[in-house]
Amino acid sequence: MKKALFAYAGTLLAFLVLDGLWLGVLMAPTYRALLGSLMLDQPLLAPAALFYLLYVVGCVVFVVLPAITWRRAACLGALLGLVAYGTYDLSNWATLRGWSAQLVVIDMFWGAFATSVASSVGYWLARKAGA
Repeated sequence: MKKALFAYAGTLLAFLVLDGLWLGVLMAPTYRALLGSLMLDQPLLAPAALFYLLYVVGCVVFVVLPAITWRRAACLGALLGLVAYGTYDLSNWATLRGWSAQLVVIDMFWGAFATSVASSVGYWLARKAGA
């Protein structure tokens, strides 16, 4: 149980820091330019919090705990991120006006990268807790 809690906490913290920097600092102008009127002035905190809490459960259950090396955690994290963000972005591209191929590529790359890094951090902390 201690190992799983450390895995969850580490993965969540890493993902929140990465995504906060990405969405709040690095890419905010790009997303505003690409999405325009589709974006809210302020994000809704409850759905955002639920996304992070739920997504990290998936990272821990499907990637962090089953991984036997940090490289495997990184690779499986990248795959999970690619699939999850791809599902979201490709569905939006197929059904929403104004969702561009450029946004799909940017977001899928980000999902793969951020999930890989966060899962690696979670793996490392879980192994430290279990040692």
